[in-house]
Amino acid sequence: MVSSMALGLSIHLRIRYHTQIHMRVGFNAAAKQMHTLANMDFETCASLLQSCNNTKTLGQIHAFMLICGFGHNIFLGTKLVSMYAKWESLDHARRAFDKIPVRDVFLWNVMIRGYATHGQYQETLLLYHWMQEAGIEPDRFTFPFVLKACGRLSDLQEGKKIHDHVTRTGFESNVFTAAALVDMYAKCGSMENARQVFDKMPTRDVVSWGVMIVGYVQNENVKEALRLFRQMVTTDVKPNPITMASVISACGTLGDLQQGEWIRDYGMRNGFGSDVSVVNSLVAMYAKFGNLQVARKLFDEMADRDVVSWNGMIAGYAQNGHASEALVLFSEMQLADVKPNSLTMVSVLSACAELGALQQGKCMHDYIIRNELDSEISVGNSLIAMYAKCENLDTARLVFDQMPKRDMVSWNAMIAGYSQNGFANEALQLFDQMKMAEVKPSPFTFGVVLSACAQSAALEQGKRTHDYIIASGFDSDIFVVTALIDMYAKCGTIKVARQLFEKLNIKDVVSWNAMIAGYGMHGHGKDALALFLQMQQTGMKPNHVTFVCILSACSHAGLVDEGWHHFTCMSRDYYIMPRVKHYACMVDLLGRAGQLDEALNFIQTMPLDPDSSVWGALLGACRIHRNIELGERVAERLFHLEPENTGYYVLLSNIYTVAGKFDDAVKLRTLMKDRGLKKNPGCSFIELDNTVHAFLVGDTSHPQSERIYATLQTLAGQMEEIGYVPDTNFVLHDIEEETKENLLYSHSEKLAIAFGLINTSPGTTIRITKNLRVCGDCHTATKFISKIVRREIIVRDAIRFHHFKDGLCSCGNYW
Repeated sequence: MVSSMALGLSIHLRIRYHTQIHMRVGFNAAAKQMHTLANMDFETCASLLQSCNNTKTLGQIHAFMLICGFGHNIFLGTKLVSMYAKWESLDHARRAFDKIPVRDVFLWNVMIRGYATHGQYQETLLLYHWMQEAGIEPDRFTFPFVLKACGRLSDLQEGKKIHDHVTRTGFESNVFTAAALVDMYAKCGSMENARQVFDKMPTRDVVSWGVMIVGYVQNENVKEALRLFRQMVTTDVKPNPITMASVISACGTLGDLQQGEWIRDYGMRNGFGSDVSVVNSLVAMYAKFGNLQVARKLFDEMADRDVVSWNGMIAGYAQNGHASEALVLFSEMQLADVKPNSLTMVSVLSACAELGALQQGKCMHDYIIRNELDSEISVGNSLIAMYAKCENLDTARLVFDQMPKRDMVSWNAMIAGYSQNGFANEALQLFDQMKMAEVKPSPFTFGVVLSACAQSAALEQGKRTHDYIIASGFDSDIFVVTALIDMYAKCGTIKVARQLFEKLNIKDVVSWNAMIAGYGMHGHGKDALALFLQMQQTGMKPNHVTFVCILSACSHAGLVDEGWHHFTCMSRDYYIMPRVKHYACMVDLLGRAGQLDEALNFIQTMPLDPDSSVWGALLGACRIHRNIELGERVAERLFHLEPENTGYYVLLSNIYTVAGKFDDAVKLRTLMKDRGLKKNPGCSFIELDNTVHAFLVGDTSHPQSERIYATLQTLAGQMEEIGYVPDTNFVLHDIEEETKENLLYSHSEKLAIAFGLINTSPGTTIRITKNLRVCGDCHTATKFISKIVRREIIVRDAIRFHHFKDGLCSCGNYW
């Protein structure tokens, strides 16, 4: 092989030699001498083209050919075009191609292959049509490349036209052309046509079987892919690594470990045990099944690992709750001098998000920027999700805004970030921007948006989203309809939720759970139990979430016996072992019913370690039933379990205040201050004209504050006339009684109700959401207000719904 430097020098000297001939003896004499050298130079050109190994040298050879008069020679021209295409200089290849006056089918094929090989599929098809216009009939080497172009472009219509051409020219029985047809139809999603071509093939090679099997996998018919693979191996056709990797991946998708291990054993017997792509697929498959020990053993035993190997193992850790191991392995990958790619960083960022490791996430972000991976959409999306999970929404939004291109996942990640961090309004505003940007939402988008509507009780926004869902054609999607059921239930319209539930043709366990939970949060315990019975009658098996919903419904409705029955039967009849959440529901059920000793005994005998949710339920019951002694003991445990959770300090402070132990309450609040803890302020929300208005206790910032307080003063007089007496036990300060009463009238839920009365017409239902549990005095006052104004007032607090109407509450004062 001639070295690049020697080759370049040889060409340079020959060009210089021929130039000197022109200068010394004139054109005619030069022509004669060139002719005498023609045979030698033809062979030299052919040899130089064969030896060329870079584009610069190729350009010099091209210049030498032109000097020698071989620019139009079809043999050398074809070789030149082929070499330009090989070195991805397609523009030069095309210019050389265009200058050859007479082109045979081989030359056309070389140029078509060059375009197809380097992803210029539109140019491939244009050249194919030009070839026919030039009167050149394609051959068996032409069709595979133009069919590849159709497949990559998903151009089924053009592919069918080329198929007709294949049939007319008699190449349908050619194994390479037929395999290309199968691959084209598979990539266009037309598996029926692909199978028809495959079944008609008189002979099939490994490629034919492979493209058919891979086609089924890519079109999510993995069962047929695996069936065909078994058929393939019984015909003694040995699969190639691509097919092996594809069927192993199919086993992971199907969740069929037994078949995956059979394929693994087959691969080991047939020499695939050292193939990197096959072992990579096995690592990914075992990781998908959660069998990380086997996956890691295969990974560790690999003699050679590529970036896909490391990605598969890192992703396996990240996706199976082993985020720390994922980050450790990423460090080992760098030490092994394997350069991470965008897929690596997606998994690593997911691990950082899972751990809430903001600092590590920032380091990964710096690495991404340094290695120029930040232009990848998938990486940008993962950065948004990581920052959002770490509650750094400003940086998440900065990444989102700076992305040069965004896809649907980008919008979903940012909207979900806002929604999951309690910024429902921002989530809804961004969704409006998404619609303006004409980005088509997915079922996941609608699920997140409806969750934001439910979070802020934005019923009108939820209704508009429902209309948009119908217009988008997703109103029969079970995931979306379940999200609608949840939204309507959490916005207080339980009847609409039930109507949507009944319209579902196919109901999964999540749909049943959403409806049962909806009844529970509205205090309709018996309706929840009736629906659970209906669920059982349909043959739908409940899961652990179902029983959380059932036990919670029993708790809110005071159905102690029913709660005990279902707690017992979940393990006895359904083999679902109770989790901590189920025990917390039972403690809440017993505690609300005043059975505090039973609740404490239940905790002390539970087989699991009680967490803060269990002890928190008991502390809440101590507040309801004013049990100071037990409340103090329980609070001490909670301060140890969650020392930064201000809610438990506030609950104990409330217990002290109601009992008149103001000194103890002050000491506790001083302790909170010393520990740097701040109580979350009570906040109530009301939606009006597509805007959610928020009110804090004693709030005077609203433009209508004067009218709001004036309305409350009027209502106070009317309520007192019909028997309302302010319950000053709910003012948590040792101050004058009159001052306590004034403070009660400035509670956030009363301000929101007054705002609703001012700005809506008589008879309109008022819907309020509060971030904390509604206080006892506000609960009593709202009953009186509903009677005076003759309106239904629906309040959703942190615990449940309260429907106030005609002086009564749906909770029956059991809350």
